[in-house]
Amino acid sequence: MSSTANGAGGRSAAERLGIQPGQVVQELGYDEDCDEELRESVIDRTGGDIVDEDSDEVVDVVLLWWREDDGDMVDALVDVIGPLADNGVVWLLTPKAGRPGHVEASDISEAAPTSGLQQTSTVNAGKDWSGARLTTPRGSRGRR
Repeated sequence: MSSTANGAGGRSAAERLGIQPGQVVQELGYDEDCDEELRESVIDRTGGDIVDEDSDEVVDVVLLWWREDDGDMVDALVDVIGPLADNGVVWLLTPKAGRPGHVEASDISEAAPTSGLQQTSTVNAGKDWSGARLTTPRGSRGRR
């Protein structure tokens, strides 16, 4: 078993997020508290590096690390939609309950639709992180 697989079923963190080989993944909000195992799993799964906020590429997945004191979540979510492919996914990664910077689920459920996204699921993204999967509503796809 690789170091990026979890003990329950052996799926890597990237696989739990639905990340596929060859996808372009952008990361925003990186800091020293981010889950390095998740990041390594994404690099292994995609076969390429994670692009940063300065990239001009259209991306398939955005990993947005977000903490309670990071500012206005709606503004951040609106900003991540720009480089997102029509069928792209945003993973809003927040500290789990009881961890510094924890974000209430109600904050996410309020910010997502205001920014033009909808929450479709949540996952255990790591030891200290939860992930909320956000997508553009089907009716608005293809208008860009």
